[in-house]
Amino acid sequence: MNFQRVSALAKKDLKKTLREPAALFMIFLFPIVFVLAFGASFGGVGGGQSATYQIGVVNLDQTGSSQQWSQVLIDALSNTTILNVQVYTNNQTAQDDLTQGKVQAVMIIPSVFSESVASYQTAPNDPSRWVNATVPLYLDKGSIIATQAIPPIIQQVLAAVFSQNQNRSLNPVQLETASLVEVKKLTAFDFMVPGMFTFASIFLIMMVSGSFTEDRENGMMKRIRITPTSPTEFMTSQVLSNMVTAFVQALLVFLMAYIMGFRPNIDTPIYLLAFTLVLIFSLSNIGFGLITATIAKTPGAATGISFIFLLPQLFLGTFVGASLSGSAQTAGRFVPSYYVTDALTSLLLRGASITSPLVILDIVIASLFSVAVLVIGIILYAKYYRI
Repeated sequence: MNFQRVSALAKKDLKKTLREPAALFMIFLFPIVFVLAFGASFGGVGGGQSATYQIGVVNLDQTGSSQQWSQVLIDALSNTTILNVQVYTNNQTAQDDLTQGKVQAVMIIPSVFSESVASYQTAPNDPSRWVNATVPLYLDKGSIIATQAIPPIIQQVLAAVFSQNQNRSLNPVQLETASLVEVKKLTAFDFMVPGMFTFASIFLIMMVSGSFTEDRENGMMKRIRITPTSPTEFMTSQVLSNMVTAFVQALLVFLMAYIMGFRPNIDTPIYLLAFTLVLIFSLSNIGFGLITATIAKTPGAATGISFIFLLPQLFLGTFVGASLSGSAQTAGRFVPSYYVTDALTSLLLRGASITSPLVILDIVIASLFSVAVLVIGIILYAKYYRI
């Protein structure tokens, strides 16, 4: 074995690697982004933070000499480390915020609440003298975490209010999860469906980058340049063809979800808006694909580099978001998939209307983000289409 030739070949391969931007991305940036995305999503970054939930409280117990018990309950809820309490003056405003995802639950304190607590304090051993009360609790139908975590917390707080002077588990107040009584109980799969639309569309980045890189490598771009086709016509055709692909992906996701039991109670305009939003989101993925194709020199390298843009969106802006830490949820606001998933969740699960302020805000941000990324991608890739 000629070690001199081995050494020369090794040096040649190292130089080739250092001169290839795609290889540098894969060697240094991909592991960093991969670890950060997983760590942020599953608690490695900010994992010491406690999850917090926004809960709205409508206090109807405003009359009578013993109304202080409703305030005791509100204070007890506020003193927990995982509930942020916002007091509303009327139920309609609270319900509007719930459908938009601004709060994860709405609790209504009935007008007889203080009277009920007082009757219990007067005769803790005689249930016949108690004034029974029901506390309705409306939960965010777009959050599986909220539906599972919030009711036990509020139940414990209610029990603590009654056990301040009495060590008993039985009391005259019943917590009723009203939103789960009035509508079909959602499965874990239902909560994931809105994020599945964005999850499928994100992989368009890999498809676009690979396609453009391959066309450039096999000489297709050179042949196109000698035709009368203008750069604008070429890029427009590419965007349209990839949007068709994105639509087919969204349609397949919905059909499969429907077959598996996903039945959102929405009207036709909501469906149209949902699919339109997915198409708008596909523009950003096409843009990221163009940026990737600008950096990569081979289809294989393009596939690897595309994960730089894939992973943050997959873990910070799709159905994985239900398990994110607080810091990761904040980081998610910097990727377009977050706003698309949030809007789809409001439309498909929470029952929000098309004119909902939060839905409109999500659509505007996602649209601006998508157009900006697409424009940047076209500008960067334009150098390969110069005549």
